[in-house]
Amino acid sequence: MSGLPHSPTALVTGGGRGIGRAIAAALVGAGATVTVLGRNAASLEEAIKAGAAHHAAVADVSDEAALRAAIAAAHARKPIDILIANAGSAESAPFAKSDSALFARMMDVNFMGVVHAVSAVLPGMKDRPYGRIVAIASTAGLKGYAYVSAYTAAKHAVVGLVRSLALEMAASNVTVNAVCPGFTDTDLVAGSIDNIMRKTGRTREQAIAELAKHNPQGRLITPQEVANAVLWLCSEHAGAITGQAIAVAGGEI
Repeated sequence: MSGLPHSPTALVTGGGRGIGRAIAAALVGAGATVTVLGRNAASLEEAIKAGAAHHAAVADVSDEAALRAAIAAAHARKPIDILIANAGSAESAPFAKSDSALFARMMDVNFMGVVHAVSAVLPGMKDRPYGRIVAIASTAGLKGYAYVSAYTAAKHAVVGLVRSLALEMAASNVTVNAVCPGFTDTDLVAGSIDNIMRKTGRTREQAIAELAKHNPQGRLITPQEVANAVLWLCSEHAGAITGQAIAVAGGEI
């Protein structure tokens, strides 16, 4: 049993690929009606064709006006019960080479994208009998990593937002949590692997091992493992779980 209430409506940002698509598919499998939102219309339509979603909305989460319009259209079909704020991106650079533009990009997508999405769904969610907000942060929201200071700062901001908003919403039926994956087998991490190979001359296997070593289990996390944690947080069984930042990282945190 999924533990979801009968036929909830969910919106997943960054839902066309990777962790977002795995979460969307898990929610569909649990009986939710799912809209996937992202910048790439083709990947969103592919998710629908694969049965991982029912509807698509094209928007960049860093564009507040576009995101609000897309969410309003989804809400007009049926009020949104579940928001998965998953969209994000990562850029790496030593701090000395991380200019203000890099910090702004990382904050706009990884933090303000969450703020914009939550702001758009919360007014229609907080007075209903059930609501779930889950932000996909990162272990970088719980600890530091070298060479990704801007990304890490943005993910720490997401965790702080979740903890504060959960307290504001505690008297309602809305829970607010973060899931913090370690290095996960997605195309985002594939970009990091390519970067390691290019800069160090290591083989792909060596580059993967460099990332996997952070996980005491010695492997990359799978998108499905992240989706499983999200699905539980969205269930009625997790009604007392709010303000948490749950690491899915094989014991790294």
